[in-house]
Amino acid sequence: MSTFSWQRAVIKIGSALIAPDGQRCSGRYLLPIAQFINASREAGKEVILVSSGSVAAGRAKIPVNHVASIAEKQAMAAIGQIDMMANWQRFFDFPCAQVLLTYDDLHDRTRYVNIKNTIRELLNHQALPIVNENDTVAVNELKVGDNDNLAAYTALVAGADTLIICSDIDGLYSADPRKNPDATLIPEVEQITPDIYAIAGGAGTAVGTGGMRTKIEAADKCTRSGIQTLIVNGRNGTVFDALHEGLLPGTLFKAQQSQKTARRLWLEHTLKTRGRIEVDEGAKKALVNKGASLLPSGVMEVSGHFSPGDAVEIHCNGVVLAKGIALYGAPELRQIKGVKSARINTILGYDSGEVIVHRDDLVLYHP
Repeated sequence: MSTFSWQRAVIKIGSALIAPDGQRCSGRYLLPIAQFINASREAGKEVILVSSGSVAAGRAKIPVNHVASIAEKQAMAAIGQIDMMANWQRFFDFPCAQVLLTYDDLHDRTRYVNIKNTIRELLNHQALPIVNENDTVAVNELKVGDNDNLAAYTALVAGADTLIICSDIDGLYSADPRKNPDATLIPEVEQITPDIYAIAGGAGTAVGTGGMRTKIEAADKCTRSGIQTLIVNGRNGTVFDALHEGLLPGTLFKAQQSQKTARRLWLEHTLKTRGRIEVDEGAKKALVNKGASLLPSGVMEVSGHFSPGDAVEIHCNGVVLAKGIALYGAPELRQIKGVKSARINTILGYDSGEVIVHRDDLVLYHP
């Protein structure tokens, strides 16, 4: 059995675990998962949940004798979302926070930054973020694999080092074990190749919308970004005892590079620079020597036209010091440059946080 370590994990729970009968929420499989979350938090680790189940949870309250339409599924989700959250909250004595997303939210740069900041603050305040697709407004997103891939995007936006996908099967097998008795569990996958994709089949249950293929797609997104991915059997409570001991009773998809390297490459080479920020010597020392975020008090000049979520270069005395993602646009930053963070709200009438570029979204060129 393989071993692994982690610090911030996204755990994806499918509909078959939330609503085993396809009609309502149940705690049947959730207690061991909740105990694992509690134990992990007590050990100083951070957890974000991606929970399916809102449509299944609301199905019994909007009974239909035909294949449900999109509008009917959205109504089921609107009712079931409350039951799904209440089902989770009863396991914890700390707050659970609902975060409803669509793919559009994650692909829009401003909303992406807002989501990142929200999750960061929830974790800072010891809340458990519970992410789900906003099925009450999504249309095209109600499709096969949405929450497997949503979990991968959540891991990326949350800066997680690990994605744990809880399935109704022990992991990735050499063939479908429900059809082939000679199928064997694959404990580790070094790299996701076309052969790995060829092993995957279709959706596994009538309740869920994801199959093994979408789990591999999620693992592919994460491992290429430095995030290790695990597939485990969420119906087997002993799995979570093993995970707590640092063991892996499932399939581990190994990260292709370190998360730091992946993020640095993304910031350096993928994001096009939209503007420039000139900072003073005090800000330079804080960034370089202390690993600090960039505060408005250290900003001297702002050049270019950029919006929140755009990449900017940070200069000091004419030398490129760093590149990062701005939380404020150029017009706003020109108003608050050189002032204390406490004055942002007074000047702008709102604030998007006390920093201009967070240290998690910054890469130094001259450390």
